[in-house]
Amino acid sequence: MSDETKNNDKAPLVPEAAEKTSALPQDELARLTDGVVAALKTVYDPEIPADVYEIGLIYKIDIADDRAVSVDMTLTTPNCPSAQELPKMVENAVASVPGVGEVKVNVVWDPPWDPSRMTDEARLVLNMW
Repeated sequence: MSDETKNNDKAPLVPEAAEKTSALPQDELARLTDGVVAALKTVYDPEIPADVYEIGLIYKIDIADDRAVSVDMTLTTPNCPSAQELPKMVENAVASVPGVGEVKVNVVWDPPWDPSRMTDEARLVLNMW
């Protein structure tokens, strides 16, 4: 099965309720999840001095039993100048986590991104209070 985390509202991703069980040991799943989130926090939008995780561009992380990782993300606008490079940067960052298998990044537009999805950390960096 999988471990899913979702970014609803402006809160950072948190593990979804235990509706599914994983064949991976819980400690391994937690290590992979922490590693993926840490890797995502190294990816910065070239136009915004904050990482894609804190900006709220990551909507879902799914870690499968075979350690394949699927990431649903969005962009700040459909016309984002970084539309080609950001998903690839996310893919490379997640793929660098030890133990992660195949990585797939899906760009989604629903729900549309808006500034309310940013964490307090991103608001502080961007001075958006």
